[in-house]
Amino acid sequence: MMAVVDYNGILRGKRLTGGYIQTSIKDGVRMPLSIVGVDIWGNDIENSAQVFDNGDADGFFMATNRSPLLQSWFDEPTNLIPIMMVEDDGSANGVCPRGALAKIEAEYEAKGLSIVSATELEFHLIKRTDESVQPDGDGRLKTSAAVECIDAMQEKEAFFKEVYATADAWGIGLGAAISEASSGQYEINLKHQAGAVQIADNTYFLKRIIKGVAKKHGLEATFMAKPFGDGAGNGLHVHFSVLDADGDNIFDNGGDEGTPVLRHALAGLELFMQSHMLLFAPHANSYRRFLPGSFAPTKIVWGYDNRLTALRVPNGPPKARRIEHRVAGADANPYMVLAAIMGAALYGMNERLTPSEPVVGNAYNADRRELPLNWTQAVEAFSQFEKNQELFDARVIRMLGACKQQEQITFGVEISKFEYETYVETV
Repeated sequence: MMAVVDYNGILRGKRLTGGYIQTSIKDGVRMPLSIVGVDIWGNDIENSAQVFDNGDADGFFMATNRSPLLQSWFDEPTNLIPIMMVEDDGSANGVCPRGALAKIEAEYEAKGLSIVSATELEFHLIKRTDESVQPDGDGRLKTSAAVECIDAMQEKEAFFKEVYATADAWGIGLGAAISEASSGQYEINLKHQAGAVQIADNTYFLKRIIKGVAKKHGLEATFMAKPFGDGAGNGLHVHFSVLDADGDNIFDNGGDEGTPVLRHALAGLELFMQSHMLLFAPHANSYRRFLPGSFAPTKIVWGYDNRLTALRVPNGPPKARRIEHRVAGADANPYMVLAAIMGAALYGMNERLTPSEPVVGNAYNADRRELPLNWTQAVEAFSQFEKNQELFDARVIRMLGACKQQEQITFGVEISKFEYETYVETV
């Protein structure tokens, strides 16, 4: 199968057989350009300009530099060939999530700069029935939080061994794995590496591996931002630094505070953060994660080694000076998250912007701008902030905004079981 990642992080593509596979890898395939912008249920966006203004024209898709990825968890193991939308000359098309990130990374490269990045990905292992969804756990761990508990990890040794083996076969470098703050919750860290597109690829395909291997082991894995209302949320934290042409970290001044360029990057991230909330929290469930005291940020603040801030500058050797972006949920599309972060940071560096003062202590009490904490505000902020047009193709802004508006309408007319139970007889 050949597939592209859409705005919601869902693979869309074609099943191929025989000689058509090699021909498609070599020559590419054509599919509707609008395929990357359908809603989360796969529906076309009503009155979409991308459909009706151009007759639902095709986009041109080419295989990426990934070798075919063997998905061993299917009844019949199947190769996945990742593709991305390109222009007819083979250059990245910014309408595609992977292409949007590739174009921003190319701007760094044009300045003689390169990105080094890593991600931390949280998820829950669950067991689901027709009646309920419950965190997976055995014995005492079923109802207890098991932060960095080695016994919780040992229970899932077979699962994690297969995840790591498959990731290695797919060329994905993994670091540590830990149990997290809720029952059935875990985190896997990806190793720092050169290239924002590469780390976005690895993060996306790690999610696919975790889901597939979980099914093979009789479980399900979810990356919902907040799968259980009384439990911890799942985040996608991004660490990054920037190297110059000599391979030196431009954030490193030999001390703890970092260079002025580090602060310019922080300022750019602060400037765009409200308008990029839709990329960091793209779904209805995403906003359940952002609660004071939850370790998910609610204010646009930064600080040194402060995990209560949206932007953290970790301690450590000066040569490893970097920024940790802590806003995105694990349900977000890694390509769009990395595009937002790298684009905003580069804007701040180019414009030599000045950030706010770093926050010490409880960032939730800081007198700073708040993040949009509901879906409607986030859609409006993304669509209306004019500077986003300096980072993204105008079609991305239009298509993604329309997609999320349609999803909001659909959720708005659905009445939950809990709503019926609460109101049918009482009012």
